[in-house]
Amino acid sequence: MGFSIKYFAVVILVILSPVTGTSIGVNYGQIADNLPPPEKVVPLVKSMGATRLKLYDADPRVLKAFANTNVEFIVSVGNEYLADMKDPAKAQAWVKTNVQAYLPATKITCIAVGNEVLTFNDTSLSNNLLPAMESVYAALVSLHLDKQVSVSTAHSLAILETSYPPSAGAFRRDLVDCITQVLDFHCKTGSYFQINAYPYFAYKANPKQVPLDYVLFQPNPGNVDPVTNLHYDNMLYAQIDAVHSALASIGYKNVCVQISETGWPSKGDGDEVGATPDNARKYNCNLIKLVSQKKGTPLRPNTNLNIYVFALFNENLKPGPTSERNYGLFKPDGSPSYPLGFAGINAVGTNSSSSSSPATGTGSSTSTSSSTPAWSSPDGYLSITSDSGRIQISLKSLVLRLHTVGLISLLFYQL
Repeated sequence: MGFSIKYFAVVILVILSPVTGTSIGVNYGQIADNLPPPEKVVPLVKSMGATRLKLYDADPRVLKAFANTNVEFIVSVGNEYLADMKDPAKAQAWVKTNVQAYLPATKITCIAVGNEVLTFNDTSLSNNLLPAMESVYAALVSLHLDKQVSVSTAHSLAILETSYPPSAGAFRRDLVDCITQVLDFHCKTGSYFQINAYPYFAYKANPKQVPLDYVLFQPNPGNVDPVTNLHYDNMLYAQIDAVHSALASIGYKNVCVQISETGWPSKGDGDEVGATPDNARKYNCNLIKLVSQKKGTPLRPNTNLNIYVFALFNENLKPGPTSERNYGLFKPDGSPSYPLGFAGINAVGTNSSSSSSPATGTGSSTSTSSSTPAWSSPDGYLSITSDSGRIQISLKSLVLRLHTVGLISLLFYQL
C-alpha cells in the first residue's frame, strides 16, 4: 500500500475532534528504507496539528520541505561529531550550514548535542560533551542566533543512582561532576535539562512486580512517597519527580526538565513482555490525555509537562530487538500502528491526574499498604537503586537506546 495522506488526515481529524488547541510535537526518526519523502510528511504533520518536530540530525531535505510551515525544529549533532564540535571553527561551520542557512523560513529552535553520552561510560566521549555544547553555543552567539536557538543534550534515566522513593532521587556519584557542569551551562543559557524515560523497560524487566496499570496510566492504587506523602499513580510521574529531587539535591531546583523521549513498543520479541499494540495504545493515549490537561507532577503540580513521545513512524532498519523497530505511532504507509481512538474517550479509563495532595488513605479493592511498593524492586520502579553505595542497573530494563529521540505532545484519545 502506498503512503495515504488522505486516509491519515481523516483519521487524525477524527482523533483531534474532541479537544482542540493542544500543541503536537513529533519525533521524526528516519532509520528506515520505506519512509515517505519529507514533502509528503508535511501534510501529514499539518493534518495532526503538529507544531514541533525533532530530528536526530539536520537533514536538509526535511528542513527544506518544512520551510514556511511554522513547525519548530530541534536538530541534532550525533555523538560521533562531538570531538569535531570542540573546535570553534568547525562548530561555527556546522551551525552556519545546518541552522543559519534555513532560518527564518524553517523555525529551528534548539540544537541537541549528543544523546545519552554520560551513560556510555566512555570518558573520551563524555569529556567532549560540555566543550562541544559550549562551542556550539558560542557559534550561535557569534552569529546572533542565541536568542532564538538553544543548546541541550539528552540523558538516559540511568544517570540516576537512586530513584526510590522519588524524594530520594540522586544522580550517580561518578557522574555528579559532569552533570553539575552541564547544569551550569543550562543555567547560563536558559536551556532545558533533557531526560529519556521509559517505564516500559522497568515493566519488561520484572512484570511480576511492576503493575501493568501503574506503567500504563490506568486506574490503580498507586504509591505514596513516605517522605513527601505525595501520591503517585503512574511510574513516569514518579520518574520525573525523582529527577526533580536529584536536581534539587545538588542545588539546581529551578532547572526546567524536559522528557525528551518516552514511548511504548507495539511489537516485540518473545522475551519482550508487554510489547503489544493494546499496551502501546494505552500508554501513548493515556499519557497525552494527561499532558493535555496542562497539569504537572505531584512534586511540581503547577509546571506543565514537557514530554516528547517517540515516534512518528516504525523504523525497519533500527538495530536491536524487535521492539526497537516498532515504537512508531504510524506505519510507513500512514496507517496507525494500532487504534488511536475515535469515540468513547473514557472507555480505557485513565486517572484524571496524579494527585499532588497527600494520600487520603481511602479504601481500595487493591491494598495500598504493602510494605514493598511496586516501585521499590531493583528490577522494578526505575531498575536503578543504590546498594551500599554501589550502582545496581538491570541491563534488561535499561537498554541504552541509540535510536531517534522522541518528540510529541500528541492529542490522542482512547477507544
